[in-house]
Amino acid sequence: MHPFQRRRLTWSAALAAFAEADLLRRRAFSPRIADAQGPAWEPPVDVLETDDEILILTAMPGVDPGAVDVTIEGCELTISGRREMPGELARALIHRLELPQGCFARRIALPPGRYASARRASVNNCLIIRLSKAI
Repeated sequence: MHPFQRRRLTWSAALAAFAEADLLRRRAFSPRIADAQGPAWEPPVDVLETDDEILILTAMPGVDPGAVDVTIEGCELTISGRREMPGELARALIHRLELPQGCFARRIALPPGRYASARRASVNNCLIIRLSKAI
């Protein structure tokens, strides 16, 4: 096979992979209405551990951190709330809508251990939850 043909096949495979990835992304983040069966979306999270605490960073632009419910049950932390549609959407011509709207919830398995306190902060559109480790 000529090297140019091999490169063309590789490019075709890459384009097909990008198309498939975009389809999966659109399915995962497509707006849907929350119903009795559960939330409409899950915010992405990072879970980090230091010697003294567990840090949970949750990306949720457009969500008031004070309106987010955070609960710990057993070894699981649950973050839930709602992103409200901006009023401008009612009269706007939408060209692209990628930020999910409506109810959200995210359950995060916590590393084994006991936690003495939980603190919240908001930095750069992320909710940061700090769980202090109990000694």
